[in-house]
Amino acid sequence: MSRPLDGILVVSLEQAIAAPYCSRQLADLGARVIKVERPDGGDFARAYDTRVHGLSSHFVWTNRSKESLAIDVKQPRAIAALRTLIDRADIFIQNLAPGAANRLGLGSGDLRAENSRLITCSISGYGPDGPWENRKAYDLLVQAEGGFLSVTGTPEQMAKAGISIADIAAGTMALQGILGALLHRERTGRGDHIEVSMLEAMAEWMGFPLNYSLDGAPPPPRAGAGHATIFPYGPYQTSDGAVLFGLQNDREWASFAHIVLERHDWAEDERFRGNSGRVSHRDEIDTVIRSVFEGLSTSTAIARLDQAGIGTARVNDMAALWAHPQLKARDRWGCVETPGGSIQALKPISGDSWTPRLDAVPALGQHSEKILQEIGVSPADIQALTAGPS
Repeated sequence: MSRPLDGILVVSLEQAIAAPYCSRQLADLGARVIKVERPDGGDFARAYDTRVHGLSSHFVWTNRSKESLAIDVKQPRAIAALRTLIDRADIFIQNLAPGAANRLGLGSGDLRAENSRLITCSISGYGPDGPWENRKAYDLLVQAEGGFLSVTGTPEQMAKAGISIADIAAGTMALQGILGALLHRERTGRGDHIEVSMLEAMAEWMGFPLNYSLDGAPPPPRAGAGHATIFPYGPYQTSDGAVLFGLQNDREWASFAHIVLERHDWAEDERFRGNSGRVSHRDEIDTVIRSVFEGLSTSTAIARLDQAGIGTARVNDMAALWAHPQLKARDRWGCVETPGGSIQALKPISGDSWTPRLDAVPALGQHSEKILQEIGVSPADIQALTAGPS
């Protein structure tokens, strides 16, 4: 089986989530990804928790199908070896602290001067230059700076995302830029430098609330698990659980009123015409919806919603997601080996003629000797470079 990025070599000096998520997706597409780590502990995300057979849940998610090269980059010989490796690479990714890559002699300009086909990608919190260049940029901090917290939660209390959304946004934007640069290189023969900041990625994902509040207009209100500007749209309690649904237009509203609420008089009520009319009468409608759904089981509520042609969903927990019948029917689960044993892993993307790589999650430094031998490092130097600080 061939994959879209077979033959592409990626070297990634990475840590945490944003860069590892980007490079793992490149590995999914077939690229060979060499993950560069410190010998003394490696990527600090390895120690976030121990929930996956003693390994970190974040780490096993973002680091399958990679090779781990653990070298002490504070040694000049290690930087020389790393530059030799990067000179053979197609892509170099780093998300070190601001300025750290340049101080190590791994700046984009220097690397691309030696390898004009190289695509470099730097991921940072706030981007180079500007007054915020050197500030710490943990995911939650960027959620706050990027305005995400201001529109997420209930009217009484803001809430963060339950996942590392700013890191994921940055990793996704980096992947997009790298894939575009690979296509551009096919036409021009030259690489490029991609600069991604978590703040800018988060701001891009905030496009709806940004435009909603253009020219000083009030921002969308926090609406919990509901929708800030479309109604009804959100979760409702049933007699034995909860169901989430959303209406998009007057045709759906009429069907919803007839079949689900059994309020035939509401179907053509001018007060509820258009989304703006329903939003204006949110409290009255909401009271009736809650009363109806509290008297229905989840299965009955979903049956009525399906009959009415209303988009609906169960409010699944993680156990239900693992067992989701659609993922099972589409054969989206595979097996990945880890140092702690095999685990299930999602196959998020595939083509008609290929499936994503699901190779093992590497142990720290598992591939150091093999990789350094490939670039001609002597056995004595390999031992010195991989030993870590004394």
